[in-house]
Amino acid sequence: MLHAAKGLALGLCVLAGSCRAAPQSGAGTVPRGQIIGGQRSLEPQSGRRLHGRFLHITDVHPDPYYKTYSSTEADAACHRKRGPAGIYGAETSACDSPVSLVDETFKWIKENLRDEIDFVVWTGDSARHDNDEQIPRTQKQVVEQNRLLVRKFKEVFGKRDDEDDEDPTNEFKIPVVPTFGNNDILPHNIFLEGPNKWTIKYLDVWRNFIPEAQRHQFQQGGWFYVEVIPNKLAVISLNTIYFFDSNAAVDGCANKHEPGYEHMEWLRIQLQVMRERGMKAILMGHVPPARVDSKESWDETCWQKYTLWLRQYRDVITGSLFGHMNIDHFMLHDFNDITKETKSGRMSNIGAESLDLKESLYEDGEITVASASDYLLDLRSAWSKLPTPSNAKSKSVSISDYEDEEVSTWQWLVSIFSSKKHKDVKKGEKKKYLDEIGGKYGERFSIAHVSPSVVPNYFPTLRVFEYNITGLEGLIIPGSLPPSSPTYETIPHEEDYTFDTDNTSAIISKKKKKKEKDSRKKPKKYKFKIPKGPSKSAPPGPAYSPQSLTLLGYTQLFANLTRINNDFVASPPPTTLDEQSQSPRADHPRTIFGLDVDEDGRIEESKWKEGKHGKHQGKKPRPKPHPKTFAFELEYMTGDDKNGFGLRDLTVRSYVRLARRIGAHGKGEGKSLAIEDQEEVEEEEEENWDLEADEVEEDEEKGEVEADGKKKHKKHKKKKKKKKKKKGKKNHTWYTFVKRAFVGTMDPKDIEETFMQRDSSPPPKSESAVVVEEEEAEEEEGMEL
Repeated sequence: MLHAAKGLALGLCVLAGSCRAAPQSGAGTVPRGQIIGGQRSLEPQSGRRLHGRFLHITDVHPDPYYKTYSSTEADAACHRKRGPAGIYGAETSACDSPVSLVDETFKWIKENLRDEIDFVVWTGDSARHDNDEQIPRTQKQVVEQNRLLVRKFKEVFGKRDDEDDEDPTNEFKIPVVPTFGNNDILPHNIFLEGPNKWTIKYLDVWRNFIPEAQRHQFQQGGWFYVEVIPNKLAVISLNTIYFFDSNAAVDGCANKHEPGYEHMEWLRIQLQVMRERGMKAILMGHVPPARVDSKESWDETCWQKYTLWLRQYRDVITGSLFGHMNIDHFMLHDFNDITKETKSGRMSNIGAESLDLKESLYEDGEITVASASDYLLDLRSAWSKLPTPSNAKSKSVSISDYEDEEVSTWQWLVSIFSSKKHKDVKKGEKKKYLDEIGGKYGERFSIAHVSPSVVPNYFPTLRVFEYNITGLEGLIIPGSLPPSSPTYETIPHEEDYTFDTDNTSAIISKKKKKKEKDSRKKPKKYKFKIPKGPSKSAPPGPAYSPQSLTLLGYTQLFANLTRINNDFVASPPPTTLDEQSQSPRADHPRTIFGLDVDEDGRIEESKWKEGKHGKHQGKKPRPKPHPKTFAFELEYMTGDDKNGFGLRDLTVRSYVRLARRIGAHGKGEGKSLAIEDQEEVEEEEEENWDLEADEVEEDEEKGEVEADGKKKHKKHKKKKKKKKKKKGKKNHTWYTFVKRAFVGTMDPKDIEETFMQRDSSPPPKSESAVVVEEEEAEEEEGMEL
C-alpha cells in the first residue's frame, strides 16, 4: 500500500520541479509467462510500470481571442478595451484561458508529472464560453479548440513517430480519457439524441482515445470506457449532458425512448460485466450530480437511477470524478434518498411531474459565485444532520477520585452504578450509529469528487490522485497491444449522415410542449431492471475498505496568477482583514470578485464577474508584461493535512467523518455517550470508531464548533463555574473547506461574513443527542440524591 510519506514526497518533488520515476529492476520488460491484458506473454515485451498516480484535469476553456491587458468587464470579456487581464489569465474573473496559460500548463505537466502518472482523466469543457456577442462561437471554433487540447496531450504523452502503429489508440504512452463538457457543443448545454453531428465529429477528434471496440457505442451517445489497467481497472466516461437539467433537448432517464434511459442501461450492463470479470471502475463525467434541498444539476430521474446504480455496484465502483462547477469540493450521495418507487424498479417522469417546483443550481448552465455560495451552505446544512458517534469518554470510578472532595459513600456508589449503566448504553449507541451510516464501512453513502478548473475563475488548478497498487507493483502495462476487434458493425463515414442544423430549436420547442402537456396528466410509470447488489459473501469494495485500487489521497496544485503575472504586487500586501476586503470601486460598499455584497453577506446574482482587479479597468497595469516563471505549487495534500482535512484515505468512511466535522454546529451538536466496549468488533472497526469519537471530542475541546460565538466546555458535575463568553473560535474545518472551494482566492473577512455569519443556527437535535441528554439528566439527579 502507498503511504502518506510517498504522497508527501510527490508534493515536494512537484514543488522542486524534479519529479521523475524511480528506477526499478526489470522495468520495461514483461517476464516470460506473465499474464498481461488477458494473454500470456511468450516473449519479453516492452511496457511501463504502474506508479499508483493519475492526473485529473478539467475545464481548460482555451480562448484564442484573449488579449493581455484587456478589460475584464462583461462587454469586453478580455477581448478588447484596456484593463487588468494578465498575460496568463485574469484570475477570479469570468474570462476564459489565454493560449499562453494552456501552453504553460501542459509544459509544466510535461516537465513535472509526465513520468509519474499512469493515466489522465480529462473531464471536458475544452472550448471557450459563448460570452462575447461580438465574437459568437461557431462549430468550427469549438472543434478546433478541442483539437488544440488533443495536440497538447500529444506533445506531453504522445509516442515518438517511430513508435507509431496501425492502432490510433496506441499513439499515447498512457491512456487519456475525455468526456463531453456542456461547452464542447453548440448550442452549449444542448445535446440531441445520438447519433448526431457531435458524436460523429468527436469520434474523429478523439480517435486516439476511444477503443475501437466501443466506437459504435460512442457514436450512439458519446459514452465509452477505457481499461487503464487491463483486466483490473476501467475508467468509464459518462455523457452527463444527457442527465443535465439545462439540456432542453432531452427529458430525463425514465422513458425508454430517451437517451438518458439508454445511457443508464449501458452503464448498468458495463458495471455488471466488470463485476463478473473481477474488475473495478472509476466513473467520470463533466456535470456532477449535485443535489441539495430543492436544487439539483441533474434531472431527478437520472439522479435516482444513477444513485441506485452506485448502491448496487458499490463493490465495483472505486470512485467518481467530475468538473464543471469550478469550485473544489466533494459530495455525499445518500442512498436513503432513493425513493421506494425507484427501489421497486418503477419510475415516473418526475421532471414533468414537478416542472414548476424544481430549481436549477445553474444560470444558463453555469454556476455563479452567488449560487456556489448558497450551494456550499446547503451542503453544510445537510451534513450537520449526519449521524454522530459518541464522544464522552467514561472511565471506571474509584473512591480515590473523591479524596479531595466532601462526598458520601452513597454518592460514590451512585457513580459506580451510573458508570455501569453507561457501559450498557454504549453497545446500543455504537450499534445504532453504525446502522445509521450503513455499517462499519459507511455503505449508506457514496462519494463524488469535484475538481476545480484550469480556467482561472479563481486560480488555475491540477489534481493528482494516488491509488493503491498493492499486488500490482510488478505489473508491466504493454506499450502496445494488438488492435481490439470491433464488437459492433463498422461505423459509416460522416458524410453518410445529414443533419439539419436549424432543426435544434424545433426539437427543443417540441420537447418543451410535451413536458408541459405531461405535467397536466397523471404521471406515467416506467419499469426498469434493478441491478443485483453485491453478493453477501463479497468483501466491501475499494471505495469502502482500503485495498488494491482504493483511492488513497490527492495532491491539489494551483498556479498563483497574481504573483506570476506580476502586475499588481508592487504595493505592500494588506496587513488587516479590512484592507484585504476593500472594494475595488469607490461607489460599491463591498465586493467579492467585483460582485456586490449586501449587509447580510449575500453576493450579487450575476453570471459575469470582473475579478478582484476591477479597479484597474480602462488602463494598462504596466507598459509591458513582466511575468515571473510560471509554475504550479502545492495548495494541500489530503494525506498530510494536519491543519485541514487530515484524511487517511479517500474511502467513504473517511469522507463521512470529514463531512460531519464540516457540518458541526454549536453546543447542542455532538453530545452523546462514550463507547468503550469494543470486544465484539474487529480491530480496524475499533480504530475507526475511536478516531471518530476523538474527532468530535477534539472539535469541542478546541472550540472549533462555534456558530453562536460561544466556546464549548466540558460539562462538570460539581461546582460549575461561570465562564466568560469568548469571541469565538469558528469551525476551522468548515472555514478551510470554503477557503479551498475558491482555491484560496477569497479574503478571510469575506469568508467570515459570507459563510460563517450567515450559517449560525444549529440544526435540530438528533435522536441520539436527546437520549444522551436524558441519560445525563438522570445521572445528575442520582448525584443530587
